[in-house]
Amino acid sequence: MSGQALQLRVVGSSSSIPRPNRASSTYVVQGAGTTIVLDLGMGGFAAMRAHLSVDRLDAVLITHMHADHFLDVIPLRYALRYGTVRRADRLPLWLPPGGTFVLRSLCSAFLRETEDEFLDTVFQIREYDPHRPLQIGALSLTFAPTVHYIPAYAVRVVCGERTFVYSADTAPCDDVVRLARDAHLFCCEATLGLGGEDGEPRGHCSAEEAAVMAQRAGVGVLLLSHYGDEWTPEQLLEGASRAFTGTTIVADDGTTLDV
Repeated sequence: MSGQALQLRVVGSSSSIPRPNRASSTYVVQGAGTTIVLDLGMGGFAAMRAHLSVDRLDAVLITHMHADHFLDVIPLRYALRYGTVRRADRLPLWLPPGGTFVLRSLCSAFLRETEDEFLDTVFQIREYDPHRPLQIGALSLTFAPTVHYIPAYAVRVVCGERTFVYSADTAPCDDVVRLARDAHLFCCEATLGLGGEDGEPRGHCSAEEAAVMAQRAGVGVLLLSHYGDEWTPEQLLEGASRAFTGTTIVADDGTTLDV
């Protein structure tokens, strides 16, 4: 990978019900010497360890506080605190607005009273402002609110002239389309497969709805992710082909793409 290239590794491509031997939402993005993790869902940390050491991480960023997007922050904490690979500094952990309260509340359920610094000994916990750009090393990040059951944020990552956009969890959303405009790679959730049921208010996309957003945004490549085992990759590709004329790929754990 060249100095200004941008690379995505899908570590976890499952939804909240992980497919067998697969992890939930976890994506490693690398560019110009900077490595970040977008979301860290169930099973994501164990899978990530096969390819990436914790001392090489520049930051972890969570798009929203649903378990399939952040729960493996807990095993990451134990690795940072007690693992054989140690860092010289605390790892920046970027949470969405209000995420600090959620994470600390979760941890308080299993901590002893003396463990007040369970998180702060290894993490620099911060909340990003979704209305302002965020610079992490060589990567420039901007955000857009999605249509989901709780506040969630899509992320646009730029390194040099290359652009990657991650939808997080969302129903069809004009703000996400605008964020993804002309992106080289757009990773979009397809939880509903060929069109399953969604709640009201809505919070997820089908493969075809993801493809409609990709077509409207004029992206180069659509990467479908965040899906369960109700649908085969071939079925998801067929659904997307109804609306997107560009290249579509169905993510799997281990999928690696140069952006």
